[in-house]
Amino acid sequence: MDLRVMGFDSPLFSTLQHMLDAGDDSDKSLNAPTRTYVRDAKAMAATPADVKEYPNSYTFIVDMPGLRSGDIKVQVEDNNVLVISGERKREEEKEGVKYVRMERRVGKFMRKFALPENANTDKISAVCQDGVLTVTVEKLPPPEPKKPKIIEVKIA
Repeated sequence: MDLRVMGFDSPLFSTLQHMLDAGDDSDKSLNAPTRTYVRDAKAMAATPADVKEYPNSYTFIVDMPGLRSGDIKVQVEDNNVLVISGERKREEEKEGVKYVRMERRVGKFMRKFALPENANTDKISAVCQDGVLTVTVEKLPPPEPKKPKIIEVKIA
């Protein structure tokens, strides 16, 4: 906003204008996402997944065509966060061959899932078959209902 256009030409208003403009620049740099955040956000958006709940487990299904098990990493971070990540590498270019069209995605991918409180992080299995990764997280057994504590009444 330029205050001079509105007829405010005094030094006080020009100083105020300068302060307002400087505030806008600093807000942009402080609120701008980091490169790591942008990279992770793109990697997560490019990795669709299905999540199913069964009576005894949760299942995460992610398409991973053309990847070997060594290219995929499944881990649990603190606060019960399941992380599925990896990297799809570009084929080595052969001499005399050039791409006419390149549509398949290459690069890193990642998905993070907050696991529910009843997920048993000690019992997680991952299987990659026919280009589909299936991660199964077993549920903890439901807590047993507390039995009332019986207190013996003594005669005094």
